[in-house]
Amino acid sequence: MFHVTERLLLRPAWPEDADALFGGIADKGVVRNLASAPWPYLPEHARDFVCREAVARYPKFLITKPGPTGSEVIGCIGIDPGEGGTELGYWIARSAWGQGFATEAGRGMLEVARLLGHGRINAGHFVDNPASGRVLRKLGFVPTGKAAMRHSCGRGEEAECVMYRLDLEAEAGPNLQAA
Repeated sequence: MFHVTERLLLRPAWPEDADALFGGIADKGVVRNLASAPWPYLPEHARDFVCREAVARYPKFLITKPGPTGSEVIGCIGIDPGEGGTELGYWIARSAWGQGFATEAGRGMLEVARLLGHGRINAGHFVDNPASGRVLRKLGFVPTGKAAMRHSCGRGEEAECVMYRLDLEAEAGPNLQAA
């Protein structure tokens, strides 16, 4: 599965993407804000990630943008089954921060989630990563009023995470819900 946005192509990872993936994520400032990526992030972690078997209902995409020498991997986004339902996760390489790519990729991922029949999406961000909270609010997520301690492999410890949710069925409106 692929998804095109205004500036980005969201696509599956392939084995030949391991080096590009490693180049974007092997940054402590990126990994510390993720729950499941370890620090230090090693080339074999990238190789393992790009060789994972795809799960159609829970896609994970590389976030790529066209460039003069081909497409550039600038991040990753996906949905996973979580404790309270489907959960959105993403990261953007430091070189692409502050350019609206996380929000744009998030909109694309939410379109895919709707097409796959997901009704509610949960997300969260560590309290010391307010930029991710701004992205989630731009995407229409609302704070649940709850915080949870979540383990971060990149930090090697638990950290407080602010929780959000987005009801895709309510957002679709009554005419689209019946379709």
